[in-house]
Amino acid sequence: MRKLIIAIDGPSGAGKGTVARAVASRLGYRHVDSGAMYRAVGWKALREGVPLDDEARVAALADASLIVVSTSRVIIDGVDVTREIRTPEIDRAAAAVARLPRVRTVLVARQREIGAGGEIVMVGRDIGTVVFPQADVKIYLDAAPEERARRRALDPAHSGGPAAVADVKTLLTERDRSDTTRAVSPLYAAADATVVDTTGKSVEDVVREVIAVIRGKEPLGT
Repeated sequence: MRKLIIAIDGPSGAGKGTVARAVASRLGYRHVDSGAMYRAVGWKALREGVPLDDEARVAALADASLIVVSTSRVIIDGVDVTREIRTPEIDRAAAAVARLPRVRTVLVARQREIGAGGEIVMVGRDIGTVVFPQADVKIYLDAAPEERARRRALDPAHSGGPAAVADVKTLLTERDRSDTTRAVSPLYAAADATVVDTTGKSVEDVVREVIAVIRGKEPLGT
C-alpha cells in the first residue's frame, strides 16, 4: 500500500487524539499530535517568563527549541513534558501561542518535514487545510458541545480532576472561538474532508468508520 498522509482535525473534545492513535496503530503508521508542539512551546514560554503575546520572542523560542513528539512522549530540549503540558494552564497557553503567525510558521514547517514521507496520521486543527492540504485522507471529527464538554470534564489531564461540565463547556466555547477566529490557520473542515460526528459513538465505532474512509481512498493497485 502507498504510504499515505492522513490528516485528522477537529475541535477540543471531539476524540481526535484517541482515535488518531488507534488508527495509526491499526495501520502501523506513525502518530503525531501537532497540538503537542504548541503546548510544548507554551510550556517553555511560561517557564522562561516569555509573555505569550510577544510574538517575536515566542517565535524565537519555538525556532530554537528541539521538540520531539511521539505517540507516547513529548520532549522539548531534552525535558519530558508529556504530563506537564496536559493541564488547564497549558491549554490556555497553547491557544495563545497558536494565534501567533510567526510561531505557526516555525511549527508548520517542522510538521511538514515530519510527515513528508507519508505513513503518518497527524492530528491537529489545521492539518488538512494548511499543513498538508494535499493529504491523501482528510478526516474532521466533531461532536455535540455537551458531549465534548462531558468528555473533557472527565479527563483529569485537562480538567485537573472531576470538573463541572458547564464550567468545561464554557472553556471549550472560548477555545473554539480562539481557534476559529485566529488570523492564521483557523479551525474549519477542509472542503474535501470527511466529517465524522463522534457524538454517542464508542471509540471503536469511530475508528472503524475512519478506517473505512481510509480504505475507500486507497488507489487501486496500491
